[in-house]
Amino acid sequence: MKKILIVEDDLSIAELQKDYLELAGFKVTICTDGVQGLNAIKEKEFNLIILDIMLPKLDGFSILRSIQEDKDIPVLMVSAKKEEIDKIKGLSLGADDYITKPFSPGELVARVKSHIQNYERIKSKFSEMPKPKIIQIRGLEINKDSRQVFINSKELNLAQKEFDLLLYLTENPNRVFSKEDLFEKIWGLDSLGDTATVTVHIARIREKIESSPSSPQYIETVWGAGYRLKV
Repeated sequence: MKKILIVEDDLSIAELQKDYLELAGFKVTICTDGVQGLNAIKEKEFNLIILDIMLPKLDGFSILRSIQEDKDIPVLMVSAKKEEIDKIKGLSLGADDYITKPFSPGELVARVKSHIQNYERIKSKFSEMPKPKIIQIRGLEINKDSRQVFINSKELNLAQKEFDLLLYLTENPNRVFSKEDLFEKIWGLDSLGDTATVTVHIARIREKIESSPSSPQYIETVWGAGYRLKV
């Protein structure tokens, strides 16, 4: 049984989410403040986290910052705020998806299932593919087993989806992928998600691996078509 953690200060909303998720076959734990949620993440194993932004004691953004280096868990951020900047910030800090209140419980369950299935599919695919464990492209080096990335021998800190996206591009060099292609391959949500997520993640990766993100040497934009990893 897959385990879901809900970090939500509105208990009535959390209980509703829990009811629908349990009907779908998940085991659900609820935490009603940020400190309690962070402790649960550090002490227990979960398959996915549903994380509200506005929380007492410790907000969702702070929790993301605390776990992104140590935990490899899909995170679905939830907020009543509709500002684009909050969405971008959440994705930049390593969240896998973002959903704005109010939303239907059915949509939440669909996204949870899709993220878990896609996460497991990608992990299985990467573990089974008989490809080199170390990928080197000029000054860029990726260790698939340890999920480490180096640029000119300096180790970088990439969020889970940033790593998955960069790895996919490096394993398919010089091939152009549309944002829709990349969203489906890495997030596996088809029309459920927002392909702007891909743009945000590409920008974040460029900031980390490119000496000049505005003139990228690795991930190129092919106008009107998408992105490619240049070799």
